[in-house]
Amino acid sequence: MFNNATVRPARLGSCLWGCLRVRLCAALLAALAIPAGMLAQDTPISSSSIGIDLGKDSPVVLVSSKTGESRATSLGSALLIDLHMSLLLRNTSAKRIRSLKLGVVAQEVAAGGKGSVAQPGMNVGPGETFPVPIDMQLMKPAQAAGPLVEVKLDGVLFDDLSFYGPDLNAQRTLTAWEFEAQRDREYFRQVLARGGVEGLKKEIFASLERQRLRPQLEWRMPRGPAMTTAALGPERVEQFAFVQFPDSPVTAVGGYANVAGNQMRSPRIDVQNRSGKPVKYVELGWLVRDENGEQYMAASLPASGPDLYLPARGTARVLQDKALDLSRNGRPLKIRSMTGFVSQVQFSDGKVWAPSRQDLDKPELRNTLPPSAEEQRLTDIYRTKGPEALVQELKK
Repeated sequence: MFNNATVRPARLGSCLWGCLRVRLCAALLAALAIPAGMLAQDTPISSSSIGIDLGKDSPVVLVSSKTGESRATSLGSALLIDLHMSLLLRNTSAKRIRSLKLGVVAQEVAAGGKGSVAQPGMNVGPGETFPVPIDMQLMKPAQAAGPLVEVKLDGVLFDDLSFYGPDLNAQRTLTAWEFEAQRDREYFRQVLARGGVEGLKKEIFASLERQRLRPQLEWRMPRGPAMTTAALGPERVEQFAFVQFPDSPVTAVGGYANVAGNQMRSPRIDVQNRSGKPVKYVELGWLVRDENGEQYMAASLPASGPDLYLPARGTARVLQDKALDLSRNGRPLKIRSMTGFVSQVQFSDGKVWAPSRQDLDKPELRNTLPPSAEEQRLTDIYRTKGPEALVQELKK
């Protein structure tokens, strides 16, 4: 399962193996074997060339759409579609909308043909309208029939955690985001109750500083089969260390990956269900430490496929036949050690577990993990509108 473009806020778990951000670059042109000299003059994209189908009984309806500066460029037998459009949608349900995900498709099969845009942290009441920006690049055969791009509704999550939509993966993701949003809003409410506005400002400053200083990596998935080369150096089997959370329903009990230079591949991790309920999805956070002792968040990966069934008190080995190349400021990052932790669990009844604020405040994680989408949203409100606007937001 690979979405070729995903637009959403950075968050714990946002760098999934199956969600590749696609941007127009030399690497994309090389992958498509299209010489740069074949680029033709681009043309504007009109609203009539975009198909928008939200479903007959959808809880949201289209009010208007604007394609803005969207362009289509001929690349030999293919089209590069550069979308910069905005939809205005209305909530026609009787519930408040907390998050939404749209699928954006130019072609179903080839690389770069489809993507998604998701909005967490919403609070849209019945009858209210809200904008959804879509900014991404997609590829499409020049002679393909039908609309240039199709936009479809993958799912909507409401404030009572009920879900509408055909995409069960979207349901899991949006539910996890809402859990994180409730957790982090309650945390900042408690800070406000204990320390007043000054205490809240101090905590927001600390969050902004962590976001500013958090070391970040560039990563890519190598094309073709995962394999080592002489340039990477000798390969070794590296064991995972694990950060454990006392209330986690699933725990990682052992694992390893093949490491060579800045590449890690084929992780094998054993997990145990400590709860009394069956589990159908597990996600793992993956940290790496370089030769200088600096630690980075490398990725979050689905440790399970769609066929996972982890019975109560049961164990399973989860596998990923994938590789990841890591770099820092354009230079390969030499991997010295790896640490993993369970970052998300979904039970067979659809309920989701994610780490608490106390869990994430562990020294191994505090300055390494990205903030949740909700924490980013709240700090952005403070940064752009000031403390009073944030206080009013937390009172909602």
